[in-house]
Amino acid sequence: METALKTENIEKYFYDPVRFQVLHHVGFEVRKGEFLTMAGKSGCGKSTLLYILSTMDTDYSGKLYIDDQLATGKTLDELARIRNEKIGFVFQFHYLLQEFSCLKNVMIPALRLGKRSVEEIEHKAYQKLEMLGMKEQALKPANKLSGGQQQRVAIARALINDPLIIMGDEPTGNLDSKNTQIVFDIFQELARTNNQTIVAVTHDNDFAKKSDRTIEMLDGRIIN
Repeated sequence: METALKTENIEKYFYDPVRFQVLHHVGFEVRKGEFLTMAGKSGCGKSTLLYILSTMDTDYSGKLYIDDQLATGKTLDELARIRNEKIGFVFQFHYLLQEFSCLKNVMIPALRLGKRSVEEIEHKAYQKLEMLGMKEQALKPANKLSGGQQQRVAIARALINDPLIIMGDEPTGNLDSKNTQIVFDIFQELARTNNQTIVAVTHDNDFAKKSDRTIEMLDGRIIN
């Protein structure tokens, strides 16, 4: 199987108020099309690790590879390009622009990437919303939707550039059990049907157990 993401000996320190090592010798691989969850108690380092994997945090030692390309040591512009092309994000809080329509929200990352015409991007945004059962809501302002619907729009936004990897930071943290199951099913379908890779941090043991593989963390180390 091809590798979507790989880390070698990642270490990370915080310096405020004192020097503290938050990640210790973290090394693992994620295959293309794998649905991986990262679990562990609050403060174990999983969200810190996710921000390194996403290339948004560059203050670490060790090596990060995305799609067999070394991401460590790249310029901020190069990392922004890798993020836009290879990574989609789904956060606990959807961060939709509330006064914008669902359609506009989904289009934003593709407009930023600038590889397609506005018409093509709009067509693609409709496709992603349809895939998530949200096409009928496309022209509604985001603030008129329920929390579960807003999270589905946020997933559509993460998918607009057809990323290799979808990263989720507690993507079901604010959802009830019904909407949690909907989001899980969407992720599973993306991995199985589209061969997209899912890397999700979660506190939800049931969510983690149903994924392909779980990396468990304790005190900044992978323990399984």
